[in-house]
Amino acid sequence: MANDSGKVFREVFETIIIALVLAFLVRSFVVESFLVDGRSMEPTLYNNERLFVNKFGYRISPPKRGDIIVFQYPKDTSRDFIKRVIALPGEEIEIKDQSVYIDGVLLEEPYVDKGDYEPHPKEEIPEGKLFVLGDNYGSSEDSRFFGPVPLKNVKGKALVVYWPVADLRILQH
Repeated sequence: MANDSGKVFREVFETIIIALVLAFLVRSFVVESFLVDGRSMEPTLYNNERLFVNKFGYRISPPKRGDIIVFQYPKDTSRDFIKRVIALPGEEIEIKDQSVYIDGVLLEEPYVDKGDYEPHPKEEIPEGKLFVLGDNYGSSEDSRFFGPVPLKNVKGKALVVYWPVADLRILQH
């Protein structure tokens, strides 16, 4: 009988260890939870919403314009931010007359709550970097203030809002 309880204990212990290792691998390389902090992405995302971030996809292909990404804040990499990709490496961005222009072409932004914001002079985005903006231009600390985000700082693409449950939705990019 004592032998059976030792065997059960060992199986339970091994199961717990395997579950912890799998959870660690999934969180590290596949998907991670993220808490929205602030109003910078309204009306797309709201303060205190929780979402899942795909950490694997950008290992296969780079971010695209319109993707909502989570990244390490360039001025303090211990903090994560969430913003929308607006300009890609090699493109020129300019913000004037409450509108964004990429390589001189007006960017359609149906998701934006523009509010009041200052113009941004023409800027070419260097290789290996992205220009990001919050959807709520008037309340967003973004590339207008801290510059383009290094690709190495990008943690992943926002996929699904899962909390609060009443607001469960797949994010459109």
